[in-house]
Amino acid sequence: GILEKIRLCLIKKLLPDLDDRRKYHEEFSSSTSFHGVHNMVHTQSKARRALWLLVVAGCLAAAAWQICSRFIYYFSWPTTTTMVVQYVEKVKFPAVTFCNLNRFQADAVSNLKVIFSIWNIVSAILQKFAMEEKYSRELNDFLLGNQNFSIKDFTRKNGFYLNSSTLLECDFFGKPCYPQDFEHVFTEYGNCFTFNHNDLSARRVSLSGRGLHLLFDVQQDKFTDEPTLGHTDAGITFAVHSPQELPRFDGLGLLTPVGMHAQVAIRQLKSIIQEYPWGECKPDLKLQYHRIYSTNGCLLECKARYIQDWCGCLPFILPGNGTECDLLKFYKCVYPAVYTIEIKGLCTVGTHNSTCPAPCEETDYPTTVTYSNFGGERAIKYFSTKLKKSSEYIRQNLVRIEIKYHDLSYKITQQQKALTISELLADVGGQLGLFCGASMITIIELLEYIFTNFCWMCIFLLLKAPEMPQWNNPPQNQPTHKGKKRGIQEC
Repeated sequence: GILEKIRLCLIKKLLPDLDDRRKYHEEFSSSTSFHGVHNMVHTQSKARRALWLLVVAGCLAAAAWQICSRFIYYFSWPTTTTMVVQYVEKVKFPAVTFCNLNRFQADAVSNLKVIFSIWNIVSAILQKFAMEEKYSRELNDFLLGNQNFSIKDFTRKNGFYLNSSTLLECDFFGKPCYPQDFEHVFTEYGNCFTFNHNDLSARRVSLSGRGLHLLFDVQQDKFTDEPTLGHTDAGITFAVHSPQELPRFDGLGLLTPVGMHAQVAIRQLKSIIQEYPWGECKPDLKLQYHRIYSTNGCLLECKARYIQDWCGCLPFILPGNGTECDLLKFYKCVYPAVYTIEIKGLCTVGTHNSTCPAPCEETDYPTTVTYSNFGGERAIKYFSTKLKKSSEYIRQNLVRIEIKYHDLSYKITQQQKALTISELLADVGGQLGLFCGASMITIIELLEYIFTNFCWMCIFLLLKAPEMPQWNNPPQNQPTHKGKKRGIQEC
């Protein structure tokens, strides 16, 4: 009964007759804004109709091909890179970390040669070192007999230190600076010292060619590093970096040997990287122990988490608040753990699916370094008299470093989307307008026409469907009307 009522309703109200449907098709072909349809339908000549059919079909194919190519290009996530130079009146000065290539003082390690092997184990967290077998027995004996030995306290107390005897001159933009203006930090070179740490003083430079001027005394007579372990140079190594980031010397440190004058011209380069899938950055990543996200800081925190889980302690050279590892754990657990992390690739850098993807924004300081011999003969005599040292000592121990901006500008390298959503829609609309003269209104007309015909087709198929069986059979004592005519005539 319900099916019959539905059919009756569809016949009376929804399904027009054949003439009404033909009239609807003619009105659509006459009024649609889709170009070419009118000429294809209403022309009397069969040849002209066939020609217009080919033209419309060809334009539709060309438009479909162009639109598909634009979508394929968009979903390849293309990017473009722009570089802009910004000139400013003042530019922030970066942080600079200085280290002496001599890690420990001679009087502290004269009877403790094993300290170099110990420090290689510690610094292997930041830089790869190969342990030689000939030191392993001596190292084992020392570790067993000195389990309470703190390499952190020993390095801080007996390593290179910045004071008035090692920092002879310091000048920043015409004003004197002192050793207390430098912040202590541990690196693979032991004790190092950072100028303009954390950008606390917000030092700015307003003239190019002026900056930080330093004169160091490396004190080679106190050198203790073993050439057999690869420590063969004498001088000052330094790294220019952002004040919010930790220094990184592995592959990025600059070296000034003794008896040389280094002039370092720096530029500021800001890089802005698009987030995935256009770029490789993830904007929601944050670090626990660093103010800003960087791949180096992320890599250090990643290593710290693994070592903390595996060894139950944390090396002092890594960021964190865990219990400090003693020497035995450094040798038995931390050193193998670092090797395992690198071999298995547990802390990876670079792509979006790595442990430490690229930062969305970072600041680098490309440098240009020129060298000259330190001082002429008159300068050598002047410093020899001032420091009460021989001329040979001046040539073998003094290092002068000047760090200044090349000009008062910075470069912004920005990664941008090569095709945005609005540009994609403009391309699609342009292709439809060029080949078919179509717009959004035309698309709505076509959708309405297709939907209307689809509804008519569904109604027609429903009316042609066989009758539903009678689920509620009448009682046997009631007569059946076999000869009764159907209430709805089939089409």
